[in-house]
Amino acid sequence: MRIKHLSKRVHQHIILSDIDFEVNTGNIIGIVGRNGAGKTTLLRTMVGILDPTEGDVLIGEESIFQNPKLKEEIIFVPDSSQALKAYSTKEIVTLYKNIYPRFDVEYFHDLMNRFSLPNVKRIGNYSKGMKALFSLVVAFSTRAKYILLDEPTDGLDVIVKKRILKILVEEVAENDMAVIISSHRLDELEFMANDIVMIKEGKVDSHYELDALKTQYKKAQVAFQDHMPDAVKKEVNIINQTGRVYTIILERKNIQGESIVQEHNPILYEELPISLEDLFIAKLGGEDIVS
Repeated sequence: MRIKHLSKRVHQHIILSDIDFEVNTGNIIGIVGRNGAGKTTLLRTMVGILDPTEGDVLIGEESIFQNPKLKEEIIFVPDSSQALKAYSTKEIVTLYKNIYPRFDVEYFHDLMNRFSLPNVKRIGNYSKGMKALFSLVVAFSTRAKYILLDEPTDGLDVIVKKRILKILVEEVAENDMAVIISSHRLDELEFMANDIVMIKEGKVDSHYELDALKTQYKKAQVAFQDHMPDAVKKEVNIINQTGRVYTIILERKNIQGESIVQEHNPILYEELPISLEDLFIAKLGGEDIVS
């Protein structure tokens, strides 16, 4: 799938601007950004729910907007299943079989049994965790190649989260498909994702393989005799401070910044493992926005 120079405006307000990246099957891609960055709008446009103002979404070399049949290869799972709450399990299967011709009924029932999900007369009778699992069961049963998930574990308890993360990783490993996840749960994405697309103010700030992105930054604890010198503050991202001890992130290519830190003779300098949350702070701005 290719998201090709995608832009979206609503009442002259720019939501997305020139979004451009590729999604290859066999991968889990995390879409991250601050609240209001345009993540959900991006997912809805990628699946064709919204029409772009400019740009396109291609599968192979064909546009999903010019060839609607290609939308059979994509399914979007929103962060709420309220729209389907009045349907029975059987009605959901019938509905999705009509939309997705490759819907695998046998696989659907296998997954329902695997996750101990009962057939019900109203999906609204499921608990929140069961609804989340059921949405994934339906999505995987469509045999779509691209599954787009918006906050799939939001508000769920840790046991249900582990089950959801497990099925996501297993499905991508076993089938020729890709999962694209918008989530503010950076710890979960770090466990699952191969690639990370960071969205900032409606634009792609960066798109990297997660392991490659980590090699571009270093995280360290530093302390000085008094406060951190202003010259050092200009070169680093401060993500935490406890007394005189600062936790900082520094680009590895910023050799000058590293030299300035050392020139001011820190009484403590210890490099630490770096996480996706640390990279989020470094790329998208202060610790107050990480949640």
